[in-house]
Amino acid sequence: MTAAPLLQVRDLSVLFPARRGAPPVRALERLSFDIAPGQTLGLVGQSGSGKTTAGRAILQLQKASDGSVRLLGQELTTMPAGALRRMRRHMQFVLQNPYSSLHPRMTIGQILSEPLQVHRSVPASRIRERVAELLELVSLDPAMMRRYPHEFSGGQRQRVVIARALAVNPDFVVCDEPVSALDVRTQAQIVALLQSLQEKLGLSYLFIAHDLAIVREMAHRVAVMFRGRIVEMGAAAQVYDSPAHPYTRLLLDAVPVPDPRLQRERLRRPPPDLRFLDGDGGPCIHGADHAGDGTPEWHEIAPGHGVSCRYWPKGGGWEPA
Repeated sequence: MTAAPLLQVRDLSVLFPARRGAPPVRALERLSFDIAPGQTLGLVGQSGSGKTTAGRAILQLQKASDGSVRLLGQELTTMPAGALRRMRRHMQFVLQNPYSSLHPRMTIGQILSEPLQVHRSVPASRIRERVAELLELVSLDPAMMRRYPHEFSGGQRQRVVIARALAVNPDFVVCDEPVSALDVRTQAQIVALLQSLQEKLGLSYLFIAHDLAIVREMAHRVAVMFRGRIVEMGAAAQVYDSPAHPYTRLLLDAVPVPDPRLQRERLRRPPPDLRFLDGDGGPCIHGADHAGDGTPEWHEIAPGHGVSCRYWPKGGGWEPA
């Protein structure tokens, strides 16, 4: 029997008002997906595609214009402020830049104590003990709680950020580019830490990243975003090994490969016209002038693997849906 999803997102949309009478900017358009307990959904796409806005809207840090977000069966978008504050202990955020996400004038102990005090998750007499446990959980020496953020490396700071997110025992964590500000070796260590914590604590992640290799390492399922919409979603192996949407192929082709001949062939290809998803007309990536017909419908092309495009590979070629 399949477990009920921990998180259910349905038709989530976000509109930002524009200046001087211009039409509003549609940052997110009808996002829908589930995340099961103990699973990771990787969210990929170019800068400006709406990934961070999606994470913030799910956590109710950004007001949604429409749609539903249910966590542990509770609807968040219409939840009163007091109830939402209590619900926040079940959902936390790991920010992108560890250099700007920690208060420079607070010790690590004070930073990790703050969520414990706000949510009253442990008695006051146990706060120091809990802070020591959190530091050990992310492989840091508890004696470091007396230090300030500037005394830590980037990787150590990100471990503190992760420890702060875990302070109140959340069920769901949004990781927004959690390794992009780190060097490659430290990235691997933080990814391994997140995987270990997921296995140990049963966490569910929404993992937002540009690095497709890291997403494949982390995610059970992958959603590809383009201009506020999910254009392809499926198991990581399905999306990476059998990309069905032309934009997904474009992203994968942009990943450097160790074969110089293949890399040169990629660079010789003319860049595609990305207007094919505007919904305002213009050719699609295949040259077909169908984008003006509106948003392509969602098609399930294999169990658990869907695409928002009228064309996908069938029998070695691209055919209309």
